[in-house]
Amino acid sequence: MIPTGQQTTEDTGPAPFFGFGPLNLALLVGGLLAIGVGYALLSRGSTVAAPLLLVLGYAVLVPAALLVGLRGSHGAGERGGE
Repeated sequence: MIPTGQQTTEDTGPAPFFGFGPLNLALLVGGLLAIGVGYALLSRGSTVAAPLLLVLGYAVLVPAALLVGLRGSHGAGERGGE
């Protein structure tokens, strides 16, 4: 049991900056929509549009949503103490 007169919180420094902004969110939502529509078309028998949408979602949009904005953000110290 912790005595009530002592505080146990520690200052661990600034929180890490993940850089997930509006562009990342738009790309992720677009990728998820492309994947969803691709599977819906695939269930209806589409042999051209469905695979194109699935590849667009899985191989282009979702990875782009994760990678956009990573250039130049190698460390939390570059943010200037935000």
